[in-house]
Amino acid sequence: MTVDSAGQFLVVVVNLLFQLASLAILGRVILSWLPMAGVRIDEHNPIVHVLYQITDPILDPLRRITTFGAIDFSPIAALILLEVVRRLLEALLVRGVA
Repeated sequence: MTVDSAGQFLVVVVNLLFQLASLAILGRVILSWLPMAGVRIDEHNPIVHVLYQITDPILDPLRRITTFGAIDFSPIAALILLEVVRRLLEALLVRGVA
């Protein structure tokens, strides 16, 4: 594996990880809406538990500063923050390889 292809591989891996984190946050948002539609969410379900384990470290710190009354803007803030960090990492990896 050459340096160029190793750098490209890292960019792909970083993009994949950030996409998975973003999808997990979107899944968590959808799960939070289901009880309003009468669907009961079992927090002990392994899939739900894993989703919480992935998203809690991202969302919990943001909740302290992005919750206004009963409205939680942490998923929106997290998605924006993830995209900014992803672009910065991608730029650093591409610049470092070039």
